[in-house]
Amino acid sequence: MKKQDYQKLEDTYEMGTYPKRDIVLVSGSGATVKDCEGRTYIDCTAGVGVANVGHANPEVAKALADQSKKLITCYSIFYNDKRAELVKKLVEISPKNLKKVFLSNSGAESVEAAIKFARSTTGKQEIIAMMRGFHGKTMGALSTTWTKDYQEPFAPLMPAVKHIPANNLEKLESAITENTAAVMLELVQGEGGVRPLDKEFIKKVRELTKKKKIIMIVDEVQTGFGRTGKMFACEHYSVEPDIMCCAKAIAGGIPMGATLCTEAITVPKKSHTTTFGGSPLACAASLATLKYIKDNKLVEKSAKNGEYFVEKLKAINSPKIREIRAMGLMIGVELKEKSGPYMNLLAEKGVLALLAGPTVVRFLPPLVITKEQIDEVVKAFEEVLS
Repeated sequence: MKKQDYQKLEDTYEMGTYPKRDIVLVSGSGATVKDCEGRTYIDCTAGVGVANVGHANPEVAKALADQSKKLITCYSIFYNDKRAELVKKLVEISPKNLKKVFLSNSGAESVEAAIKFARSTTGKQEIIAMMRGFHGKTMGALSTTWTKDYQEPFAPLMPAVKHIPANNLEKLESAITENTAAVMLELVQGEGGVRPLDKEFIKKVRELTKKKKIIMIVDEVQTGFGRTGKMFACEHYSVEPDIMCCAKAIAGGIPMGATLCTEAITVPKKSHTTTFGGSPLACAASLATLKYIKDNKLVEKSAKNGEYFVEKLKAINSPKIREIRAMGLMIGVELKEKSGPYMNLLAEKGVLALLAGPTVVRFLPPLVITKEQIDEVVKAFEEVLS
């Protein structure tokens, strides 16, 4: 089949909720992907921050193959060896106050769990989220996501959600009431333009939520597992949340989410469950992914190569660049014009990148990307800007 044949099939039978690019990807290895016509691209999307350990990672593939011959599914009313190993490992690598794990299938699901857990624990309803924040598109998660274009087709959404400007403690204090259950935020707003929040603001949020007995939820769906140069972004901020949402890179590309909680978080039995969450297959993939991250020092590489990437980007002499914001290998370049047209131009030069708002080009490469590949990406970016 030719490229047009694959495209026609998807256009005919899919619901059409995704804006499509004119590329049919069929394989990948490390930080590169290949299309159906044999062209190779340096992938700075990583499945929107999923493929931290690289595409078709051999250790993850082996773990999947081995586990698929043993046990693929196991509903969580039964204990399972791989699940037991994974929840222990997740607690070991997470902030020290987080002791319990709920396993699900996606970032939005991990956020949905966090919302329900906060309400269950406090007996209160209100959630305070940040403007420019993104937490997913299922109904509860969408209610906390800021983008109105995403919300309006599905209104009315979950009530009792307030949005305040990030880094504005005064607005946060005025938004809090006796019915406030939780404050939810991304430490680096990914879809909102790769915007790290101020450390002093986060410190004050933690102090305020503790004083008011409000749950602090940190969404690490995009920032987790080495993306920012730490295992989790909250390590940059020296903050321990009450609930932490994870997904994306947790299992090397296999769908999985995790909601980590302190022991103070309480949920009645049977009140929140999932058929596929914590399956042996996904858990095996996650264990292999976490081991690969550790054995290959990908967290440290993310920090070093992130600095290198930003240094090279800053050397570009272009009047079109307004600002470069980054943490590890989570990089946003804000332009003084629309960034959309540059996606196709970069692809023509063998580089895939993402948007993060109307004027931001976002680079989220696999953490296995090499300096030589970074040089190629920056060279292509400089060329398209000129």
